[in-house]
Amino acid sequence: MIANNLIGFDDLPQTVPHFCIESFRRNNKRDALAFKIADAWTYLSGSEAIERIKRIALGLSSLGVKAGDRIAIISENRPEWSLADLAILSLRAIVVPIYTTQAVEQIRYILEDSGARMLFVSGKKLFKHAEAAIQSVEQIEKLIFFDPDAKLENDNRSLALADVEKKGEKSGDVENFDEFLAKVETTDLATIIYTSGTTGEPKGVMLTHENFVANIIAISKGLPIRNTDRSLAVLPLSHIFERTVFYVLCSNGVSIHYCAAFDQIASHLQEVKPTIMTAVPRLFEQVYHKIVKKGKSAGGWKTTLFEWSLVVGQDYWEAKDKHESVSPVLAAKHAIATRLVFSKWRDGVGGNLRFFVSGGAPLSKKLSYAFWAAGIPILQGYGMTEACVTCANRPDDNKVGSIGKPFEGVEMKIAETDGEILIRGKNVMRGYYNKPEETAHAIDAEGFYHTGDVGYVDPDGHFYLTDRLKDLFKLSNGKYVAPLQVESLLKQSPLISQPVVVGSGRKQVGALIVPDWEALKEALKDDGITAEGTREELCENPHVIKRIQRDAVELTRELNDYERVKRVYLLPREFSIDKGEMTPTLKIKRSIIDEKYEEAIDEICGS
Repeated sequence: MIANNLIGFDDLPQTVPHFCIESFRRNNKRDALAFKIADAWTYLSGSEAIERIKRIALGLSSLGVKAGDRIAIISENRPEWSLADLAILSLRAIVVPIYTTQAVEQIRYILEDSGARMLFVSGKKLFKHAEAAIQSVEQIEKLIFFDPDAKLENDNRSLALADVEKKGEKSGDVENFDEFLAKVETTDLATIIYTSGTTGEPKGVMLTHENFVANIIAISKGLPIRNTDRSLAVLPLSHIFERTVFYVLCSNGVSIHYCAAFDQIASHLQEVKPTIMTAVPRLFEQVYHKIVKKGKSAGGWKTTLFEWSLVVGQDYWEAKDKHESVSPVLAAKHAIATRLVFSKWRDGVGGNLRFFVSGGAPLSKKLSYAFWAAGIPILQGYGMTEACVTCANRPDDNKVGSIGKPFEGVEMKIAETDGEILIRGKNVMRGYYNKPEETAHAIDAEGFYHTGDVGYVDPDGHFYLTDRLKDLFKLSNGKYVAPLQVESLLKQSPLISQPVVVGSGRKQVGALIVPDWEALKEALKDDGITAEGTREELCENPHVIKRIQRDAVELTRELNDYERVKRVYLLPREFSIDKGEMTPTLKIKRSIIDEKYEEAIDEICGS
């Protein structure tokens, strides 16, 4: 039986706009969509959202958009992103999202490869970033800006979204929109999402309405989502994770608040007080390190209390996770720690959070236990562009360290030959756009998608992700190392901002590390060492290297000897998208790193 919020939806055409528009109509919440402009939150009710979707769709139709056309969007998170998305889908057209952080050459490639006819752009800043790519693609017929003042003068391709909506008002009434919507079918292609490409050029993943709707229904059954919930959208809507989550939450009548930039998260959490939220491990790692830094800098008894509470929280939730008995003494200690320390953590995320859903990379057990101890449950999940969201832990069935159990309708198994995770179900993509050979390579004859991820499943049916097949490397002694798992341990150190575990073909494992320079200087000061000089000079300072190395050795000491990080090489600045070292989804391009830092890797790992 479908979850309460979706009762009756099985009678609807199984398409994304039908589900979202019906939810807007049925719930008609005052704050269906919310966005902060200047210092004030602005709200769109469910009925207002529907009217704007209709106007945008009719306006696009008057501009010549028809079924099968590809329409691109490059924008930060904001209501217009979702309104334009749903309007495009209502015309049976296809949405092509582009990351705001994408390199110019990749933007050009995506626009050309997809054959996009039109492009939505948020404002002047993003247009300036992408201008060289946009202006070189002749097939782009219209540029539609969300910000009215961003519209280009003396360019007949340029329109503001408000102009499109005015065209929609003039072009026809509601009946015209209803006719368009009635023609959308579940088998229609909804989007082409280009993978971020850690190797080679991006591939366009084709997802249908059926792929998304299968996810909407399955996740709604699997997680306790209420129409009284509030969410904060912090991950980019151009990413499959947040996009799918938007459709799920929207269909369930959840109030959705948009966060356009990472530096707004702290204030938005306090103002929105979300009850459900999605995030990636990087966010939790940064929050945790800030909390630890603040707690340890308090001094005196406050620092002692903070450190004691961390230990108590770890012990308490490790016992709970392993289904071990919690002694009355430990329970009492946890109650004290909660009242004096952990309650402040909970207040820091708004005070009302029921659960986080985390995806994109493994989250270490230590950090998971710390947040659970503070009454902030983190449910790890798993998905990818080619198969949307496939599995997650549940509030009443959570195993820290696992990626949970598959959602209903999703079949997952482990390949006997190499431990690869295989997925089959209505959530799996149609294929790669214009790449039939790569599609055939990714989806086998039985319909299983080969994820490229390595993992295992426990006797209870919980799946675990260990690494990417292509990221596994072999040392010169023949031992294989899974770098992702080692890196998740290193990230527990507040002194480490970005670690990349290296050593392919070498004698031992090492790590290239970008320190958290502020935290590192404080730690050195506590050790009685004054660190002076530029970052480049500090990277060669033996005291600095030794201090980071100490954390790396300690955090990996429980691994097999060949997996332990014994030496580190420090880098002055973070890996970046601009330098080609990371994808737009912040995944490390290991082949680039290996080539760029070959001499450094030889130095710490042995050639």
